[in-house]
Amino acid sequence: MTLSPPDDAPAVEADDRRSQLGQRLRRLSDEGVGTGLHWWAEALLVLAFYVVYTWSRNQFGSASVDPSVALDNAQRVIDLEKAMGLFQELRIQEWFLDWTRFLQGWNLFYGTCHFGVTIFTLVWLYRRFPVLYPRWRSSFLCTTGLALVGFSLFPLMPPRLLADCGEFGGCLAAYPFVDTLAEVGGLWSFDSGTMQKVSNQYAAMPSLHFAWASWCTLALWPVLQRTWTRILVAAYPVATLFAVIVTGNHYWIDAAGGVAVLAAGVLLGRLLADGWHRWSSRRT
Repeated sequence: MTLSPPDDAPAVEADDRRSQLGQRLRRLSDEGVGTGLHWWAEALLVLAFYVVYTWSRNQFGSASVDPSVALDNAQRVIDLEKAMGLFQELRIQEWFLDWTRFLQGWNLFYGTCHFGVTIFTLVWLYRRFPVLYPRWRSSFLCTTGLALVGFSLFPLMPPRLLADCGEFGGCLAAYPFVDTLAEVGGLWSFDSGTMQKVSNQYAAMPSLHFAWASWCTLALWPVLQRTWTRILVAAYPVATLFAVIVTGNHYWIDAAGGVAVLAAGVLLGRLLADGWHRWSSRRT
């Protein structure tokens, strides 16, 4: 004879999650980890950081790097993936090239969720869980800043440019990847003349799309109570990984690089946030 779980098991589980979250928030409050700055100061901080990041990223990429360097690095990545049995990006994209609406949807996902979900996470944590916010904001900024190291040290031609014979492409017929944003359509295309001039075409290692998506999951998972919201937030990095592959913007290894900078960013962000709070507390 087996005993079935009570009908109110999901409710009990949700109550346990709320209790654990409440205990954690009280512990952090007692530890004095602090909260964020005034909302307008936080907005200015994140905006100013992103402006500086964007300017810095575009100084060390396609504007100053010879395409042959980025192509050589791409070949190294491809050779490594082939040795590991991972180079399946072209095959995956080819499966879906005839699905125009499907690709347009992923182009939209690629261009909007990267910013939309990240901004939502920052704002929601700031408003709902202020004692959690400083560490996660700092880890987000550190992760983004650390990505610049990869962009500058390892300029990488993304798959979508391998067969492109334009100014920034590799013109390799052996890897006929398609730039789905340019060929299928979306909100914008990095292949337009203006975007090519102002954006670093070789900022592919690490994948900041995957790093930000994983950051959102790490930040939101502990504070979500409903099972379906947790499923959504867990699926978000998986969907992002599929998006960057099917659109021809990244290799698998770029995502691994994103995980590496995120891990370092979380550790560094916590140290900086806690250090800043201790310093500011001594001043008051």
